[in-house]
Amino acid sequence: MSRSFPRIRKAVFPVAGLGTRFLPATKTVPKEMLPIVDRPLIQYAVDEAIAAGCDTLVFVTNRYKHAVADYFDKAYELEQKLEKSGKQELLALVRNVLPDGVRAVFVTQAEALGLGHAVLCARPVVGDEPFAVLLPDDLIWSRGDGALTQMADHAQATGGSVVAVQDVPREQTSSYGIVATDGFDGQAGRIRKIVEKPRPEDAPSTLAVVGRYILSPAIFDLLETTPKGAGGEIQLTDAIAALLQRERVDAFRFHGTRFDCGTHLGLIEATIRYALDHEKLSEAARGLMQRALGEMGVVET
Repeated sequence: MSRSFPRIRKAVFPVAGLGTRFLPATKTVPKEMLPIVDRPLIQYAVDEAIAAGCDTLVFVTNRYKHAVADYFDKAYELEQKLEKSGKQELLALVRNVLPDGVRAVFVTQAEALGLGHAVLCARPVVGDEPFAVLLPDDLIWSRGDGALTQMADHAQATGGSVVAVQDVPREQTSSYGIVATDGFDGQAGRIRKIVEKPRPEDAPSTLAVVGRYILSPAIFDLLETTPKGAGGEIQLTDAIAALLQRERVDAFRFHGTRFDCGTHLGLIEATIRYALDHEKLSEAARGLMQRALGEMGVVET
């Protein structure tokens, strides 16, 4: 691939999953709409994509999940009530879910055939240009540039696809895609091998793939021919393994903290971190947590 790699403009959000881990809450509320303090998970991922320069957001959903589309649609009655009551600050929050110049496109994944298939469903909208994939379950907190902005800068500098990674304990490798790299300098290195959910004794490293990708459009042709892999699903990892035989694909360790909000503890941890970092709520949240720990007999050290 040439070193010219256009700045990403399109971001894909696979949101077709059923969220069974969070039942009964997700019986009617998609897991992407579960709140972290005062915003749903999906909003954090969308804001990260927009900050990286994306102006077309592609949501791959299923035929039963309407809440995500409703969230990004206009709420005329609510806006009218807020405007009439003079609640301008709340009105601005509702209207600015998506800023001007950013569009949301919804694509249906007819069958639950895996992450790779979900990404493939976005092909008619993405077309023949590099694009981002963000998994909203992976919430990444950063005081500086967001993880996707960091990755987009790296993609432009190197002219290739980029996959976000983080270090995990070896005993957890069977829960992730794991990469082996050449020339990893502590932040980035070219991927030479990627394996989906290897056993700890078989893992080529402890660098695990997390839910941020910047991909060449060549991935689509590879996904078309990728057979079902782990879990009987079309795995994005398998298509990336084929891509790196043709083009440069880098592993990138971003600056920031990732919260696995696909788990109960990850969702709780993220809520605590964002509450403590909230401009208006941090002091009160800290006091509530200290009081709760005191009532439970937990002594601070």
